[in-house]
Parts: sequence; structure tokens; C-alpha cells
Amino acid sequence: MELKLLKKPKGVTIVTGFPSIGLVGTIVNKFLLDKLDTELIGYLESEELIPVVAIHKGKALQPLGIHYNKKYNLVIFQALSGIVGLEWKIADRVTQLAKELQAKEIINIESMASQNQSHKTFFHTTSSSRTKDFKKLKIEELKEGIVLGVSGALLLKPSSTAVTSLFIETHLNLPDSEAAAEIIKTLDTLLKMNLDYKPLLETAKKFEAQLKALMEKQAQSSTNKEKRELSYLG
Repeated sequence: MELKLLKKPKGVTIVTGFPSIGLVGTIVNKFLLDKLDTELIGYLESEELIPVVAIHKGKALQPLGIHYNKKYNLVIFQALSGIVGLEWKIADRVTQLAKELQAKEIINIESMASQNQSHKTFFHTTSSSRTKDFKKLKIEELKEGIVLGVSGALLLKPSSTAVTSLFIETHLNLPDSEAAAEIIKTLDTLLKMNLDYKPLLETAKKFEAQLKALMEKQAQSSTNKEKRELSYLG
């Protein structure tokens, strides 16, 4: 897996979110890309990715795209592809990205399965200043739990860049726009962006349906590949 960079802005904050329960990170990143003036400055390239591409406004989107907003010096890592089995490699490339851009912080968005109707937010950070920010917002630190996937790998990777994880309770197997809106509110305060998150609740349903269809196609593609491999072996 290769990191391809077209530009290298310095001193950025990187926001990441990967497909997981409720698709919260994916929805949040899509909202940020829609609301902020961004440009594609890079992507991850790998033949291990499932070859399913989303088309938006007549353009093919990179499955693992890296976008930049100059106003807030913000890099948004958008994952539109299934990444099962590639978690460690992606975490390596995110760490490399942070190093090459001399990032101030990586903010990773993750969700946790919950039967509760509320969307409670937790945090974990390696930054003492961020800990103070969260205390002011009355957001609890995650003291006990299990973190999977790229989020877990990022927490284990040695990095000179501060790593902050935002966890939110969400509902299993359902795209959760309300949880995403809560994360947007928190990000908006942390990064001082003054975003209006309300349109997210109004427009996300359409994106949720598109995203769900994309994930289903990727799952079907993966299943068909496994069947072909089994037939070759047989």
C-alpha cells in the first residue's frame, strides 16, 4: 500500500474516520467535505482494495482519499472502501502522512455499539491540552473498552503526533446520522469551525442509502471473489 501525495501542507490537523458500526466516521467526513472548500491532495493506492468506486458529480472518488481545507489547515482522510484485512497497513500510512505533513494532531472518529437511545461521547487522547478541552466540554474519558480496526492500530503505533480518538455510542448495523451530528458538534468546538450541523440530519438519509448500497456491493464483490478462489482450488 502506497501513500501518494500531490501537495504537502504543513502543521495540519488530520481527521480520520473508517467504516465501522453506524458508519459514523464515514458520514462525518462526507459532511465535512460537503461543507468545507477542499481539494484532493493525495490518496492511498493498493491492489488489495476491492475494486468498487463511488461516482459523485460525474467524478470517480478515490476509495481512500486525502483532502485538504486551507482555511482551517485541515486534512480529511475519507474511506469509502471496505478495509477488512488492511487495518495495520492503513494505520502505517496514516502515521506516515502525519509525519510528512508535520501534523499537529490526528483526530480519529470511532463508534461503539449500544442499545441506548442516547449518543454519549467519550474520548482518548495523548495530548494533555486536549484532555483539558474535553473536560470543559464535560466529555468523559474512555477508561475501559476494546478498540478494533484502524482505530486500535493507530493507538498502538508509536507516533510523535498527538492522537485523539472520539468515540460515540451508536446503533448496530444502522447508519446513524444523529450520532454523526453529535461528533460534528464536538469537532466544531475543538477546531473552532462554526459549522451548522443541522443540515446533516436533513440530508444524510440519502447519503446513508448510497453508502449502504456501496458497502453491500463491496461485500458481494468480496463474496464472489472467495467463491471463485474456492472453485479454483476445487
